[in-house]
Amino acid sequence: MRAAVLRAYRADLSLETVPDPVCEADGVVLRVLSCGICRSDWHGWVGEHARVKPGAIPGHEYCGEVVEAGPLAKFRVGERVIAPFILACGECPECRSGQSTTCGNQRVPGFGEPGAYAEFISVPRSHNLALLPESLSPALAAGLGCRVTTAYHALTGRAALQAGEWLAIHGTGGVGLSALLIGRALGARIIAVDVVPERLEHALGLGAECAFDARDGDVAEAIREATRGGAHVSLEALGIPATLNASIDCLRPLGRHIQIGMPTGHHAKVEVNMLAVYMKQLSLFASRGMPAWRYPSLLSLIETGKVDVRPIVARQVALSEASRELRAFDGPMPPGVAVITDFAG
Repeated sequence: MRAAVLRAYRADLSLETVPDPVCEADGVVLRVLSCGICRSDWHGWVGEHARVKPGAIPGHEYCGEVVEAGPLAKFRVGERVIAPFILACGECPECRSGQSTTCGNQRVPGFGEPGAYAEFISVPRSHNLALLPESLSPALAAGLGCRVTTAYHALTGRAALQAGEWLAIHGTGGVGLSALLIGRALGARIIAVDVVPERLEHALGLGAECAFDARDGDVAEAIREATRGGAHVSLEALGIPATLNASIDCLRPLGRHIQIGMPTGHHAKVEVNMLAVYMKQLSLFASRGMPAWRYPSLLSLIETGKVDVRPIVARQVALSEASRELRAFDGPMPPGVAVITDFAG
C-alpha cells in the first residue's frame, strides 16, 4: 500500500510502498477514506512525542471502510466506521468503569503503531469503533478526529458546562473551534482568545460574544471585566505556559479549568499560578479523547443538526500535501483544519 512515512524529524514525509497491514483477531483492516491532520501529529513530526520514531506512519483521526474482519470483530466487510484515537482494551478497571480514555493498556495508531496516513490501516480492538452515519461525509468524520470528541467530552463529561455559563477558549485551532461550536450548542456564552485576527473574526462569525487578541495586554483581566467576574469554564487548547495561566487567571471563584492542549518537550512541566487555584477554589480538569461508548450521543447531536461541524474542515488535501500542512503548524494557522481525502495524489 501507499503510505507517508516519517524518516527524519521536520523533514518531508516519504511517500513509499509499504507492506499491507495484517488484520488482528479482534480487529479490522480499513480502507482509509479520510484522515485528519492534527497538531498532535505535528508534535510527533518535530520529535516532541516519545512514541514517534523515524519509520512511523502518522495519522490518528480517521474513518474507513472495512475490507477485512477478524474472527472476533463485530463489524463486517463493507461497513463504514469511525474510530476514536484511543483503542482501549475493554477489560481493565478503567475501561469497566466507563473511563476508557485512561486505559493503561491503550493502543494509539500513529503513536507507536502504524497510523492512517496510508491507503489501509489495521485497527485492533474493533469494539471501540462506531458506524459512520450516512449523513456524515468521510471528510467531516475525520474532522471530528480527536478534536471534536475531546472537546465534547471535556465540556460535558468533565467540566459539566451549563447553559448560560461563560466559556473562555484559549486557542481557536481545531479543538478550540470544536469547543466553540459545542459550547454554543449547549447554550454557553463564548469568549475566544487567539493571536490570529482571522481566527478571532471567524470565531465571532460562529457565535462568540467576545474575541480577544492575546498580544493586546492582560487577556485574563479583559475576560474578568467582560464577564463581570470571570469565566465559569476556561479551556486551554495549546499546551503552553502563557495560555495555561491565562486560562486559570480568567476564571471566577469556583471556576473550572480544562487542559486540552498537550504539554510536550520543555512545556511538559510549567509553573502554574497555584495561589489563584487556592484562593478562588478552582477545579482543574484534563480531557484527552472520548470514551467510545459516548460516540452515539455526539453523533446524534450532529445528525439532528444541533451541532454543525462543517466549519471545522477547511481544506481537503492529498497525501502528498501532508508535509506542507504539518509545516504550517510552525506559524499562525488560518481557521479550520486539513483532512486527507486523496491517498493516490
